[in-house]
Amino acid sequence: MKMLLSKRVLIYRTCNLMKRSPPKKVPTYDWSPEIQGIILSSITYGQIITLTPSGYFAGVLGARKIFMIGLFISSVLSLLLPLAAAQGVVYIILTRTAQGMAQGMELGTSPSFWVKWAPPLERSRISSITSSGAILGGFIVLLVGGFICQSLGWPYIFYIFGGIGCVCCVIWFSLVYDDPINHPYISESEKEYITFSLAGENSNPSWSLPIKAMIRSLPLWAIIITGFCRFWLVTNLTISLPLLINIMFDFDIRNNGILSALPSIAAWICITLGSQMADFLLSKKILSLVVVRKLFTVLGMLLPSVFITAVPYVSSITAVTLLMLSMGISCLCYSGFMINSLDIAPRYTSFLMGLGGVFTILPGIISPIVTGYLINKDSISGWKNVFLLSAAINLVGMIIYVIFGRADIQDWAKEKTLTRF
Repeated sequence: MKMLLSKRVLIYRTCNLMKRSPPKKVPTYDWSPEIQGIILSSITYGQIITLTPSGYFAGVLGARKIFMIGLFISSVLSLLLPLAAAQGVVYIILTRTAQGMAQGMELGTSPSFWVKWAPPLERSRISSITSSGAILGGFIVLLVGGFICQSLGWPYIFYIFGGIGCVCCVIWFSLVYDDPINHPYISESEKEYITFSLAGENSNPSWSLPIKAMIRSLPLWAIIITGFCRFWLVTNLTISLPLLINIMFDFDIRNNGILSALPSIAAWICITLGSQMADFLLSKKILSLVVVRKLFTVLGMLLPSVFITAVPYVSSITAVTLLMLSMGISCLCYSGFMINSLDIAPRYTSFLMGLGGVFTILPGIISPIVTGYLINKDSISGWKNVFLLSAAINLVGMIIYVIFGRADIQDWAKEKTLTRF
């Protein structure tokens, strides 16, 4: 959902910046780049506010209702965004901040389902499939958004996908349950299989959190730091690819949207195949859990670092191809460190992933500022420095995880009574 909304904003921004005439009766706004930057980032600030609290409450109270409330609020606010834009900059910033808070509820609650529904040997597959939905949604929005923008106008992007979100709320509430035991539609054999496979894990969270033990946990910090480093690179790829396509090929919004959507397909393929391979290696006992997590983390971080380092030295078509491959291959990390919280602390997965989500959002705030500074300082070598810096940060995160990453349940996640603030 986060990626889906960010792609809508990309199309919306591009629509306003294109020199082509928009459809008749479609409002346009002469916002400065600074104002556009504030509007685009406002959704991020909202997500930071609710990510960790929603993960905590979802782990204790259940995620079904919390997720649906977040989805419904986000969808309704999407329908209201064109009206907010017409009222003024302050209104659209406030609306997008509230929308970010609603999306933070969705992102923070999702991991709690995996704890109750995903058997250990199928976690890579199940968690990756759910995460790939955001990638597939981003592909669809980029693919059709350009056509909608040119034929109907940019407001209809928000009307159409906001309406779809409202319909999804009804489907969600009808079919989704917090755990398999209470689900009325699955078979008894499936319930027994899931509950039996999770019988050895203490996945029942409590209101109290072992905060001091978490702070001292190196495996936990390895996940958080690696997430920050990876999303620094992903943020720059997300920003740079549409800009470079526009600069190199001078495509219109429709063709730019189609080409910019291709990395989403590459990402979806990599995340799906990677999760299948990870679970295969585990089920056949070819590699241990910790080796699988580190292997897919290395593949998902090393190869993109190499690719983007080569971008300034190759032709335009090759450069765009390497950027697309980098975005796709980086999704192998979904079978690596990105679900490692399920391994080391299943009881606190929702809270920890919500906390980690805050650190993965920070690059989205810091990285564009650094990128803009480097490009404005020297337009010729600026992009080269952006890619080199992203690759270096990405590799640092990979090395930290390889050294400190673990896959066994930590002591502080086993006990019910632990040292607390």
